[in-house]
Amino acid sequence: MVAPRSAAPQPPGAYTFSHELAEQSEIGELFVRSLVRSQLRLAVVVAAGFGLILLGVAVLIALVPVTATLTIATIPLPWLLLGIGIYPVILACAALYNRAAARNERKFRDLTADWTEPGAKQ
Repeated sequence: MVAPRSAAPQPPGAYTFSHELAEQSEIGELFVRSLVRSQLRLAVVVAAGFGLILLGVAVLIALVPVTATLTIATIPLPWLLLGIGIYPVILACAALYNRAAARNERKFRDLTADWTEPGAKQ
């Protein structure tokens, strides 16, 4: 993630967070690792939730045998559930993930936007 460069000159002696990232210092790496960890955690949670929904459909079909024999317009209900019914769930998971990932990145930008090294001249 790279912040856009500002046309305004930096005050002399200011050491901004973009310098921390460019120099790959410990502070910059810590912030980036934190962002990557939060994005990974989000991805795992969304994938696990989607997996549980798929597992729930399979368990429903296995535990309620009537669902395996029902047909709608000559198409078996399990095929409809997995073939058509799952796409709204995929879209909902993708939208939730996208929104939460953008929120994580916005928090990262807000956290690092006005950061300067303590003691640096402003």
